[in-house]
Amino acid sequence: MKEQIVCKTTDLEPGQMMASDFGEKNVLICRTLDGEFYAFLNQCTHQGARLEKGMICGATTDQSKPGDYHYCRRGEIIRCPWHGREFDIKNEGRMLASPKQKLVNFQVRVEDENVIVYK
Repeated sequence: MKEQIVCKTTDLEPGQMMASDFGEKNVLICRTLDGEFYAFLNQCTHQGARLEKGMICGATTDQSKPGDYHYCRRGEIIRCPWHGREFDIKNEGRMLASPKQKLVNFQVRVEDENVIVYK
């Protein structure tokens, strides 16, 4: 099993993300609002955009109507900067519009103040 420290817990506030190297791969480290850490390949499944240039946001609910948006799951969705595809951080990086598609994800654990990614 390969593992590596990719950042310190203090490098990311809840709701933030950052890119880091994991061996020869570039990974996206995300910290959700509840303080949990997640890691994905820093590449959109569509055309390969670097997801670090996107944003962490929420999703609209089924109750939303045109011009009247109701949001949920704030801080749990990665939005691609190129075409707006959205990926569920807490559900293995599955795309919201097509859950069979998902980002390559990595295991994460925190020891002391180190965020460690492993595969």
